[in-house]
Amino acid sequence: MLQAFLIIGIIGIVISGVFLGVWTSGQQQRANYHSETTVHRSFRTKIGLFSGLLGLVSLGIAALLFYI
Repeated sequence: MLQAFLIIGIIGIVISGVFLGVWTSGQQQRANYHSETTVHRSFRTKIGLFSGLLGLVSLGIAALLFYI
């Protein structure tokens, strides 16, 4: 059970980073910002925040299960 929450948490954080553009350079972020529409940016942000929140909650549950 602990491993499942760890895997879900890590995958959620990685997906969040990809959708929010965390692992890109400043020039790439600037280019992405100017080449996408507001609707597309809003969609990416919603997916990134949701998956990041899911990842953090899963990692929190895994931490609780580890210490209990």
